[in-house]
Amino acid sequence: METIKVKFATDDLSTVEVKADSYLLDALLERNLDVKQLCSRRGLCATCHVYVDKNPENLTPPTPRETLTLAVLTGARANSRLSCQARVIGDGVEVSLPEGLYIDSFESLEKLIGQRTQVPILHPVTGDVLVPANKIIIRSIVEKLEHLNFDIAKVRYSDAAEKK
Repeated sequence: METIKVKFATDDLSTVEVKADSYLLDALLERNLDVKQLCSRRGLCATCHVYVDKNPENLTPPTPRETLTLAVLTGARANSRLSCQARVIGDGVEVSLPEGLYIDSFESLEKLIGQRTQVPILHPVTGDVLVPANKIIIRSIVEKLEHLNFDIAKVRYSDAAEKK
């Protein structure tokens, strides 16, 4: 089967080969990047969001689900893609990752109390910056964020309810 090269700008353009027509997410995982995949590859969250810096035409067009998700993603740009939705169909795709750490639950944010963030802490669905980089996470900040919905299953349910 044909293999295709994907380059990562964040790793000084290191290259990984993936099978033709495989998801861009597979290339991220091949690089051993910690991609949370909170929505189980359904295009409902922002945890696999990437910027396609070169050769976006070598990816499949955005799916309707991907387009909807990117529309609410705070850090989305014209070259944004969800790697779980984009299939690699040609060589030379170059991607970079948004700066930040997506959290998967309120509890995971609580575990960071007392630590200084190296990168922004991001909401897994909207990509909103919850805690800016270089800030110490204190209990009062976490308590202000307690109302936020980090449960992708609930997001899926509310999304389906809105379509009815």
